Amino acid sequence: MKKTIEDVNVQGKKVLVRVDFNVPMDKETGTKITDENRILGALPTIKYLVDHKAAVILCSHMGKPHNVFNDTLKLNKKEKAKIDALPAQEQEAATAAALEKAKKDVKKLSLAPVAARLSELLGQEVIMAKDVIGPDAQAKAAALQPGQVMVLENLRFHAEEEKNDPAFAKALAGYAELYVNDAFGTAHRAHASTAGVADYLPAVSGYLIEKELKFMGGALENPQRPFVAILGGAKVSSKIGVITNLIDKVDALVIGGGMAYTFAKAQGGSVGDSLLEEDKIELSREIMEKAQAKGVKFLLPIDTVIADDFSNDANSKVVPTGEIPAGWQGMDIGPETQKLFAETIKGAKTVVWNGPMGVFEFPNFAKGTIAVAEALAQADCISIVGGGDSAAAVTQLGFADKISHISTGGGASLEFLEGKTLPGVAALNDK
Repeated sequence: MKKTIEDVNVQGKKVLVRVDFNVPMDKETGTKITDENRILGALPTIKYLVDHKAAVILCSHMGKPHNVFNDTLKLNKKEKAKIDALPAQEQEAATAAALEKAKKDVKKLSLAPVAARLSELLGQEVIMAKDVIGPDAQAKAAALQPGQVMVLENLRFHAEEEKNDPAFAKALAGYAELYVNDAFGTAHRAHASTAGVADYLPAVSGYLIEKELKFMGGALENPQRPFVAILGGAKVSSKIGVITNLIDKVDALVIGGGMAYTFAKAQGGSVGDSLLEEDKIELSREIMEKAQAKGVKFLLPIDTVIADDFSNDANSKVVPTGEIPAGWQGMDIGPETQKLFAETIKGAKTVVWNGPMGVFEFPNFAKGTIAVAEALAQADCISIVGGGDSAAAVTQLGFADKISHISTGGGASLEFLEGKTLPGVAALNDK
């Protein structure tokens, strides 16, 4: 068990909090937040610290600003090589134009709009620093009073962040007396702000990470049974670690999405032009044999919605899985599979779901994913939805409040389900 903010005294202390404010922004202006769920998710931890008279210093990354490092603008290798290939007389103008574009792009990755929105949500001024470890941030952090909140500028404006540079981590830690990690979405990265700072400060989790560990950790270590895992998505290769880890823990493993066709092929079926990993057919066969040997129920689609083109408006029909003709490709689980999967969910006491059942971005091929989301929302069980498309599905469909836990980290939740150690969690102090 890891220590949380409630296990330490925060009153009167300066607290560095790693949050995940990597929110989508309007691409035109770069100033309008289009989905503020990650900001809302951080509020309970921030409010606790404010209410308990801590001086709160928030830090986060935003996007991938590879043009700006150490507060100076420079072109990346690809752009520089492109300019170097131009005639000498054109290079100066091209460099100036590229730098001007880079400046505009970088401005769109500032956390200033997030700080402004956070001010509204908290009902108090949130101070925005102009830099990360520069003079403005240092002055504002030094002057910060108990109950006040400030936001450092985008951590990834420094290359040292992703390199987990000790000097950069020490500079961040120098602002505070306590470190709180509440960014599960980046907990699988050993960066300066997620792991490095814990070498210099007492480190505890916020409410978000505590909830992730409680639900996902509880499901993996001591699930209420029957325990069912539903895995979707495009490729077997991206879920090998998850399948291998879960097959020793679950009572039933349900497979949908693009990776189901590699399993169908492994059973001797024909999959037409469906997504297929030829080099994973033998592995898929071994996985099915392992499940059988362990007494784990292994469910694959029994019927499939196929299309003659990869588009929403393609001609489509339903065929038995394993009987997909040439020129057609699997796009979604069929109606009989929807019933089978829903019945399996209905009988479960713990369900973990990661990955869509079909091409969810096309409305005509989203029915399988919707059916699983509905079944999960109606089930009397502990329901845990991994990040990414599955989380988007239950949220878009209005089922979020009927799910026990929706993970805030796509890559992190996947690695957690694989049984991997997450650096951002491992760095926290044990109880």
